[in-house]
Amino acid sequence: MIRLSLAALLLATWISTSRAGEITTDEIISKTADATFACFHWQPVGLCFWLRCTLFDCNVETSLKVGHYNPDLVVSSYNELGNNPWRDIRSLLGGAQKAAARGIFGHFIDVPVDSSGNRSEGTQRHRDHKNLIYRETDAIGHPSALLPRSSPLTLCDSQATAFMPYFLSALDAWAWRFGLVESVYPESLVPGYREVGQWPLNTWGAVYPRTGWSIQAEEPKAAALTAQRAGDIVTRTGQAHVYWPLREQQSNQQRIWPPGPLVESDPRTGTWQMLVPTTDSDCQVFGLNDLNSVDSWASGRVDEQGDYVWNLWRPYQCCDREGQLFLFDINWIEYPQ
Repeated sequence: MIRLSLAALLLATWISTSRAGEITTDEIISKTADATFACFHWQPVGLCFWLRCTLFDCNVETSLKVGHYNPDLVVSSYNELGNNPWRDIRSLLGGAQKAAARGIFGHFIDVPVDSSGNRSEGTQRHRDHKNLIYRETDAIGHPSALLPRSSPLTLCDSQATAFMPYFLSALDAWAWRFGLVESVYPESLVPGYREVGQWPLNTWGAVYPRTGWSIQAEEPKAAALTAQRAGDIVTRTGQAHVYWPLREQQSNQQRIWPPGPLVESDPRTGTWQMLVPTTDSDCQVFGLNDLNSVDSWASGRVDEQGDYVWNLWRPYQCCDREGQLFLFDINWIEYPQ
């Protein structure tokens, strides 16, 4: 009931327009559709076998098994607590995020909850302490999950529920700001163990500890790093964070093989499409080696307000139900490759 009410409220804002530095729900859907050809990767991969029985006999039926990427999450990385650049989410949850952070910190320690992260490029007032950057980060179910799927192609249902807040850094304030538990994990202590990029020469930063802090001279890369961390958290269960994990959802119409956990630099686990401040028409993994390039990956991607938004696309396999009992499946190609 809560999810339906939330969806109805957000759908009512689709016709609204946005100002610079933010994005609306209809713009997210439009920009996602523009990248479908490059990011969707629909492909027949095998067959599923079903047992269909009537009162008189039983037969084995088949259905096509397909693979494709779904835009599961909208992941935002931004400066000001409660000011998610996705306008509809900011209007709905911004006040609650601020109240939650004040409730966590206000009675225990003196930590300013509205402080901005330091920006690495822009005007002179943004240049102090430019390498140490803090980002608030949210991972929200992609709104396209609500759209009707009228297509001649077999399409796999997503694990994500539209507009579901899977991760809000304001609610995970202790771990996201301090990372005390994860700071002693092997992933945090071993250099290069979980790195976005190629350590030690070309690294955007370590995935662990999964906090909002990074040491990075280029703000878009710092924002990408925290987006990767949020995706890393929500695609796993039992993590030392306050969040709601993406879980396999039961379907009466399909047999679904959902994607596994997100792994940095591995497009077979998920790819990213930038929506704000620029819109990419394709998908890629973070960690591009730009040391020998004339321009850095971050060139042309700096937002003066510190707002960054991505789609996270993840690979699924599925087949439509053609009987009462699923028997087995075969793949003639590996997916994703």
